Amino acid sequence: MSELETLHVNILDREYGVSCPPEEVEELRGSARLLDERMREIRRSGKIVGVDRIAVMAALNIAHELIKAQSELANYDRITEKQLAKLNDKIERALASARQLDL
Repeated sequence: MSELETLHVNILDREYGVSCPPEEVEELRGSARLLDERMREIRRSGKIVGVDRIAVMAALNIAHELIKAQSELANYDRITEKQLAKLNDKIERALASARQLDL
């Protein structure tokens, strides 16, 4: 098991220390940047006041995007499986036809 590193990130002008494995530091930095950007967008809109509420709205927006992306990915998986099944069927038919020609 690897040692944890403490990474200091700034989100909406506040610094947070977060522990993570060294191999995840870049992903954590990227996550912090994304969250900071989203929270700043929400704050700039002026519709939501308070850091807690801004954080919750940013988290909800990001979670919604994640669920939507997962759904789209699952749909692509289903489409790909269907296409592979069709290709497999064509291959099987071609092989069966070739076997009959060999007889």
